[in-house]
Amino acid sequence: MIASDLSTAPPLATLRHTAAHLLAHAVKELFPETLVTIGPATEHGFYYDFARETPFVPEDLVRLEARIAELIAADLPVTRESISRAEAIARFQALGEHYKVEIISSIPEDDAITLYSVGTFTDLCRGPHVERTGEIGVVKLLGVAGAYWRGDERNPMLQRINGTAFATQAELDAHLAFLEEAARRDHRRLGRELDLFRIEEDAGGGLIFWHPRGTIVRGIIEAFIREGLAERGYQHVVTPHVVSERLYATSGHLESFADGMFGPLEVEGQRFRLKPMNCPGHILIYRDRLRSYRELPVRYAEFGTVYRYERSGTLHGLTRVRGFTQDDAHIFCTPEQLQGEFEQTLDEALRMMRAFGFDDLRFFLSTREQRGATDPIAEEAIRAALIAKGLPYEIDEGGGAFYGPKLDITLRDAIGRAWQLGTVQVDFVLPERFRLSYRGDDGGEHRPVMIHRALAGSLERFMGLLIEHYGGNFPLWLAPIQAVVLPISEHQLAYGRSVYDRLRAAGVRVELDTSNEKLGYKIRHWKTQKIPLLLVAGRSEEADGTISVNARGSEEKRPAISVEALIAEIAQAREARGVR
Repeated sequence: MIASDLSTAPPLATLRHTAAHLLAHAVKELFPETLVTIGPATEHGFYYDFARETPFVPEDLVRLEARIAELIAADLPVTRESISRAEAIARFQALGEHYKVEIISSIPEDDAITLYSVGTFTDLCRGPHVERTGEIGVVKLLGVAGAYWRGDERNPMLQRINGTAFATQAELDAHLAFLEEAARRDHRRLGRELDLFRIEEDAGGGLIFWHPRGTIVRGIIEAFIREGLAERGYQHVVTPHVVSERLYATSGHLESFADGMFGPLEVEGQRFRLKPMNCPGHILIYRDRLRSYRELPVRYAEFGTVYRYERSGTLHGLTRVRGFTQDDAHIFCTPEQLQGEFEQTLDEALRMMRAFGFDDLRFFLSTREQRGATDPIAEEAIRAALIAKGLPYEIDEGGGAFYGPKLDITLRDAIGRAWQLGTVQVDFVLPERFRLSYRGDDGGEHRPVMIHRALAGSLERFMGLLIEHYGGNFPLWLAPIQAVVLPISEHQLAYGRSVYDRLRAAGVRVELDTSNEKLGYKIRHWKTQKIPLLLVAGRSEEADGTISVNARGSEEKRPAISVEALIAEIAQAREARGVR
C-alpha cells in the first residue's frame, strides 16, 4: 500500500534512504554483474553509486524505475539485523562485493555492524529506514553521472544514479517543476550562453576564466563592496599569492588543512605554499609595528585570491572551485569593541544583500561544541549586536569553527533555495599563536581580538548565486550590457552611432549592432542575451532626435524618448539599487 496519511508519513530522508536501497535491489536484479557501493539520502533526493563496465543508458533507468514501482506496490517489509565484523566481511566477500568489504574494514572497532534487507537484497547500512516499502510513495530516477569512489580521482570511476522520492505524486510533480526551473537558471549554462565565464579543462579544472562581460559584473560587485568598506574605515591591503610554509605552521593551518593546500613548492631549500586563506598575511601587516589602543580597531580588507585543492569530483561551476577571490577583511580590536564591530558588519550585510535583491535573510549564532574560555565573550557580543539591530536569530549549536563562535548569514534565492554566504567569526587563537599585541591605556601589552569577515564569501560563488537568482536577467544597474542600439537600416547607422557615442560618454554600458540583419532578427538575438534595453533608431527617431525603447520583459510599446532622458533613467536605476 502507498501511504496516504501525510501526518504519519515517514521523514523524507528516511523514505529516500529506503528508495536508494530499492534502486540497488533493482540494479542487482536487472544487471547482476554490477557491484554496489554507497547510496545515501541527500537534501533533495538520493543517489547510489555502482561499479559497472557498461554505462547505464536512459532506457535502463526506465526499466529500473518500473521495477522500483513494483517493489513499492508489493509493500515489502524492511528488516534489520546486527552481525559481527567477521561475519559481515565473509558475507560480502562471498557475494564478490569488495567495495562493501572495504567499507566494513574502515568502520571503527567499537561500532556495530548492521544490515538491512528488503526483498532479495541485503545492504550494509546504519539506517534508519521505513518499515515497509509501501510507505515510500513515488520514486523518480533523474539521471546518471560519474563519481569517483570515495570522491578521490585516484580511485575507480563509478556510475551514480540520481533520484528522488516523495510520499505523493503531487509533491513529486512540484519538485520536478522546481528542478526544471533550477535547470533553466543553471549558472553554468547561462555563463556560456551569456559569455560571462568559462572553466577551461585545459587549465586543470576548477579555475575560472572571466570573459569581458563577466568581468564587468564582477567589477560592479567589487566596487559596491569597496564603497561600503570605505564608509566604514577599512584599509585595503594586498598580500602575496605564494608564501613560506612556515607561516601556515605558525597559524596551525599546515597541521589541520595541509590536504586542502597546493604545494609545497621547493625554492632554494625553502618550502612555499599557494595561499589558501588571507588571514596570516593580514596578521603580518598588523604585527609590523607596535600598536596603541588608540588605533584600534584596525580594519584590513583585501580582494584576495586564494587556492584550495578540491577533488575533481566535487568541483561545480562557480560554487566549488580551486581558485577564488574572497571579499576578505580582518578586524583587530579589543574585547569591548566586539559588539560594535558586529553591529557595523550587520549594517553592511543588510546593505549589500538588499542591494543585490535578497530580502529573505536568516542569521545564526554558531557556537562550538568544545567551548573555550573566551567563547562566552564572543557569543555575547554577537547576540547583543543582533538584538541591537532588531534581527531575529537562531542558535546553531556546534556550528562554530576552529577559531571560535561565529555569525552565519543565509539567504533564499528567487526559487526558494537556501545559500550560506556571509560569515563573521571571532578569533582569539591566531592572535595568541602570532603573539599579537597592543599597548593599553594602562601602559601594558594586551592581546587584540581578531574578527574574520567575508560577506559575499567569494566573488565566484556570489556571482553564481546572482546568475541563478536572476536567471541571467540582471537588473539594469548590474547588467554587463545595459543597452544595445539597433539601427533599422544602414541609412540610420550614422544616427545610431551618434546615440551610441552619447550613451557611452555618459558611462552607459552600451553596444551598437551594425549588422545588416532585419530589425526583428536583431531584437530576437539580443533578447536571448537578456539585454535590459533595446534602443531602436529609425527614420522618425532620427528626425526627432529620440530613441524608441524596447524594455526587457515588457510587451508595451513605449513612446520614443530623448537620449538625455534615457541617460537619466539609467542613472536613476543605479542610485535606486537596494531601495525597497
